[in-house]
Amino acid sequence: MAQHQSAKKRIRRNERRRVVNHARISRIRTFVKKVETAIAGGDKEAAQAAFKSAQPEMQRGVTKGVLHKNTVARKLSRLSARIKAISA
Repeated sequence: MAQHQSAKKRIRRNERRRVVNHARISRIRTFVKKVETAIAGGDKEAAQAAFKSAQPEMQRGVTKGVLHKNTVARKLSRLSARIKAISA
């Protein structure tokens, strides 16, 4: 257990950040899941609409530091390719 005041403060701060970061990642996963559901359903228009709303959320995860930029770029690229593969 932490003894120093600064270490105790760091523990409190880390817990607050963990909760916020977890909420951000959870929100991003929800948006991605909506895109994947639309892709699985074969609805290209719905998938594109969901992708348009998921894209800024994922990019925001990069700017807030919860996801790496290359990870988001890879995931967006793969989702986009899967949407393009849907036969309209």
